[in-house]
Amino acid sequence: MAKVNSIIKIEGTVEDLTFYKKDGVNYVRRKGGVSKERIGNDPNFIRTRENNSEFGHSGSSGKVLRRALGTMVFKAKDSKLQSRLLSVMSRIKNMDVLSPRGKRSVSVGLSTPEGKQVLRGFNFNANAILDSVLFAPYDLDTNTGVIMLRDILTAEQVLFPQGATHVSFQGAVCALDFETEVSEVAYSPVVNLPLNLTPTTVTLTPSSVPTGTGQQFFLLMISFYQEVNSVQYSLKNEEYNVLTIIEVV
Repeated sequence: MAKVNSIIKIEGTVEDLTFYKKDGVNYVRRKGGVSKERIGNDPNFIRTRENNSEFGHSGSSGKVLRRALGTMVFKAKDSKLQSRLLSVMSRIKNMDVLSPRGKRSVSVGLSTPEGKQVLRGFNFNANAILDSVLFAPYDLDTNTGVIMLRDILTAEQVLFPQGATHVSFQGAVCALDFETEVSEVAYSPVVNLPLNLTPTTVTLTPSSVPTGTGQQFFLLMISFYQEVNSVQYSLKNEEYNVLTIIEVV
């Protein structure tokens, strides 16, 4: 690499030269690396093509899951969700021991107990993890999709952010086939409670239990609100909301 000593400071690429700035100093270097055409056709890069194919598949699989869950993910996510899902989907893809290298898939990996375990307990918002927010036991009936929290004391068994006056619970069941990308989601009604010491049993019953090819995902969402003049407002753009996959079957 070489330093650029010029009145005109360029950043970007000009023909086969790349100009860039690092630590306040301008540099120039010749474009290098292997051409796209060679990677796509040279037998010596077959491993690279296989890796690229599986990497792209893992990334698109994360997008399929986010799209299937729709507004729930929009209301409870962190800034690194896309990269975290890419990592998780890559691990699940590695559970596919049937397909040849370069064609391993998330759908096959998820058909294994090990693949399901990777997604079980996944938190869409790493800043609000279920086990760090909810300290009450809950039961899940995978036949009906019903999630039940018995006699929960919201002020003691929920770690709520400063300023919160109410907490909401919602369950969901998602049937998703990663191979066909066909999905269906059924939601429970939202149960909204004040943060107090009154024991309350919460029953989250989805409108249906979607079935089909692929897997079923059971999710629990927790949201926080502040009541002002009888109107509830989400806290700080919903950054405290929890969304977790509690089971995969």
